[in-house]
Amino acid sequence: MRKITTSQVAVFFTLFGVAITLGVLTTKLLLGWIPLGDFRGIVLVVAGIVFVYLYAFAVYRIFLHFMPPGEGELREGSRQEFAAQVNILFYLILFNTLIRTHFLPIPLMRLVYLALGARLGKSTYSAGAILEPAFTEIGANSIVGHDAVLTGHTIEGSRFALARTRIGDNVTIGAMAVIMSGVVIGDGAIISAGSVVLKGTNIGPNEVWGGVPAKRLKY
Repeated sequence: MRKITTSQVAVFFTLFGVAITLGVLTTKLLLGWIPLGDFRGIVLVVAGIVFVYLYAFAVYRIFLHFMPPGEGELREGSRQEFAAQVNILFYLILFNTLIRTHFLPIPLMRLVYLALGARLGKSTYSAGAILEPAFTEIGANSIVGHDAVLTGHTIEGSRFALARTRIGDNVTIGAMAVIMSGVVIGDGAIISAGSVVLKGTNIGPNEVWGGVPAKRLKY
């Protein structure tokens, strides 16, 4: 894994500081004047955390709009690598807590993934972890099983690459399956529980895949 530089850390904490400042000010303006009784401190803290995350989503999306990480292999020292490393900091420090702890109900997690840039079709939900929502497209009526992982990055020693994951309609991804970067899954396909689909794999419509590494089991 490549070293995260001081400038990348500085940019992240500057953006994070903006989210914290706006969250605290919003909490004070909206709730500061309301008599909340004995639970005032708890209500203000919870509201502050919620507002900080909401502003963090907005700041993150604005950052990605102006500095989108490019697909493909990221050259060390490039603008795209800089953006990708800041993106990693957002996940390590902020968003991973929401994605990996199963704290939020699955319908709310759908909203979180949409806020982070995922493209999810109607009635599509994930009980697993989508590690790069901005590089993930899933069609309608699909499900990602419990503790499955979809990743859009490849880190192999010093090599760092990003690739979009595209999943069709009516796809079932079993519990604890791993879908690596650059995978394309056709409509109606099924990925068995615990499978590992290697990067760049193309799975056709209505195929059933399983195993480690995953292979086609049947049509």
